[in-house]
Amino acid sequence: MISCKNVYKQFNDRPVLSGIDLDIPAGSVYGLLGPSGAGKTTLIRIITGQLDFDEGSVRVMDRDVKSLTGEDRKQFGIMMDRFGIYERLSCEDNLKIFADIYGIPHRRIAETLELVGLEDAMKKPAANLSKGMRARLCLARVFMHSPSILFLDEPTSGLDPQTMKQIHRIIRDKKKSGCTIFLTTHNMEEAYALCDTVALLNEGVIVDSGSPQEICRKYNHQKRISMHLSSGEDLEMEHGSASAERICELLRTGRVETIHSSEPTLETVFLELTGRKLEEDA
Repeated sequence: MISCKNVYKQFNDRPVLSGIDLDIPAGSVYGLLGPSGAGKTTLIRIITGQLDFDEGSVRVMDRDVKSLTGEDRKQFGIMMDRFGIYERLSCEDNLKIFADIYGIPHRRIAETLELVGLEDAMKKPAANLSKGMRARLCLARVFMHSPSILFLDEPTSGLDPQTMKQIHRIIRDKKKSGCTIFLTTHNMEEAYALCDTVALLNEGVIVDSGSPQEICRKYNHQKRISMHLSSGEDLEMEHGSASAERICELLRTGRVETIHSSEPTLETVFLELTGRKLEEDA
């Protein structure tokens, strides 16, 4: 559904993307994981035809992105930076504008607002919405014309956990309906929960990619054993044969109150590969 081969982009002689390769099959959720400034939004703009690239090739729906027509682009649903909300208009009137642009019957508005849980806020001005409700209104605008490819740029950034869960449910439902979803995030838990494939992007370079589970298993040397002893001491040691004798001795003598293993996460993998945390600003 989406393919990038050796894509390069720079601004004012500063490299932003350097040799990006990716392939996204139809009906999957692809997560681009990286800190702010890593090049995630730039790549979305290139794939959706909003921005030219310097080298490489980009194909969407098996066509060169530069040859896509306006009708082709109607297959895109794009949510970026909470754009597209008119503060003085109600939720209903916001969606009427986009319904008229896309030639969508107004009866779809109520259905779409119900989809994102805003049916009771139909007449409410956008300016009076909470941050989470505004995010769901943006999603409603994206979903209203039933696109086959969704581009969601940090869709849950800054939202409370409950609203985040609601948006995750909506994304999963869209995947079940056959949508292909390109998701950018710096939230490793979100990526692990939602994505079939993730790519770790740092300073314009994909440093590793695969399923979240595969990537974490690949860096399993980070696995640790943590114990809290009856003496009040906390111990942490490598999860391996070198630690086995010491752990057995502590267990045999009844000195261990709690014990658990800590597997690598996308966050710790990213830190190992780049020396940066995912939530860092550029």
